[in-house]
Amino acid sequence: MIIAGLAVAGTLAGGLVTLAARAEDDRGPATTPAAVAGDATGTDSPARARTGLGGRSAPADGAAPAQPDPAGAKAGGGSIGNLADLAPASVAYLTGRYRISPTEAARRLALQELSAPLATRLAGQFPAQYGGMWLDQTAGGVLTIGATDAAPLRTAVAGVPDAAHVRVAPVRNSLARLTAAATRLAGTLGGVAGTDVVVDQRANEVVVLTGDRIDGQDARLADALSAAGVPARAQARVAGASIEKACDPRYCAQAPMRGGIRLDVPRDDGTVGGCTTGFNVVGKGGVSYVLTAGHCVVGGRHQHVDRTWHQYLGPKVRVGVESTAPVLAENAYPTDYAIMPYQTGVIDRWAYPLRKTGPVPSLVNYWCVKDNPRCTSSRDIAITGYVPVADIQVGWVVCATGSAYTPAPGEVYVDSGAGAGYVPGTRCGEITGKTSGGIDVRICARPGDSGGPLFTEAGGKALGILSNGDPGTGPCTNPDEHNSYAPVSTILDRANAVTGGTRGLQLATRGPLLVRTRP
Repeated sequence: MIIAGLAVAGTLAGGLVTLAARAEDDRGPATTPAAVAGDATGTDSPARARTGLGGRSAPADGAAPAQPDPAGAKAGGGSIGNLADLAPASVAYLTGRYRISPTEAARRLALQELSAPLATRLAGQFPAQYGGMWLDQTAGGVLTIGATDAAPLRTAVAGVPDAAHVRVAPVRNSLARLTAAATRLAGTLGGVAGTDVVVDQRANEVVVLTGDRIDGQDARLADALSAAGVPARAQARVAGASIEKACDPRYCAQAPMRGGIRLDVPRDDGTVGGCTTGFNVVGKGGVSYVLTAGHCVVGGRHQHVDRTWHQYLGPKVRVGVESTAPVLAENAYPTDYAIMPYQTGVIDRWAYPLRKTGPVPSLVNYWCVKDNPRCTSSRDIAITGYVPVADIQVGWVVCATGSAYTPAPGEVYVDSGAGAGYVPGTRCGEITGKTSGGIDVRICARPGDSGGPLFTEAGGKALGILSNGDPGTGPCTNPDEHNSYAPVSTILDRANAVTGGTRGLQLATRGPLLVRTRP
């Protein structure tokens, strides 16, 4: 059982993974994300070391253990072992939905932290046998690993922490084989692997998503599915009942800019809509941007260059402007993004002061709402990096912030269409799939939450921004409501491809900061 302060160590294919956090070890103090080569960005990409439960990366066989990762070791300012304290809303979601104790919920969250580095390691060591991974909450918080040959993977995971809740299950196809088939299918059908043709690890099959680049009526589709060499199916990317969640946020006009606050967007026809800020983005030279959903500024009523505002009906604070040179906005899930530079002179208002001392983390707003019962103190969460969509797993417990709102009678405020009784703020829930090409979650959201951030509560890892989902209005009464998030990794890859890498766009883990240039 995982309890606050408990240390549990186990072997991860030859490397040590520790459930107790360390600020430093025998090699000296751990560095902070902001101190690494002056980097203002962060990612848990496969090319970088992956953090174990206690902040240690699993080393290659025979290699010395990697330096501890402070994002894992002291996520949210405390030990990763103290998950009941670090992630109270995630614990509340698990205890409420699955009727388990807070201690059991913390154990499951600890296993979740282990899963991404473990998946990377197994995929690298056993490419022909490893078939994917998912966290099965309904089966008792069991991490299930698919394997075409179970024996070597069972041996590899026998000593991991909480091994009693790690199960190896037989599957027909390795993840490498499924991924290769997805790449071939995408090429045949004119789509993009990982976006239009994805791997469903739990089902051990490939899914072709129709409705965007790939037409569901494409005459090549049936033959391509039959010739895939692995189980493959086609489905519409977005269900017909889904709606875009576009409109507006609430009150938070003080620096620094953070994810989860209101953006109002005037339309061409004189009406005003709005969305929610997602994450801070930084480019070459320290240029700052705000990330939100692309459909907020791209569409039939957005033919002009859009400017965004905080509280358009007053005090009307300027924020960003739609990028046009180059265009950094698209309205096509899962590349539903707008990376917006600040309006001229506005960065001074939203950035940390020029001579600020102390930490300058990039933040998301964690705002307590009544249907997030374990949240008793609203706060900011520091974003320490992002998790690539390929590494995000079904069953993870995650949180999202939105700012949709419908004003009370007589209140002067732009109505987002959220419906009376919906309270903007942070809610937590479960990842249920990635077969939309993005991240599907069981978390309530309303029109006006679009662009809002999806993140891990304890580690401060960015995952995606809200794009679309189930229709709904008013209070969150449907426990099985689903919404879909465009992955941060997909967005950054796409935006950098569009610009040829000239902007060097990255998720910010610091700032935004004032950048003074010499005249």
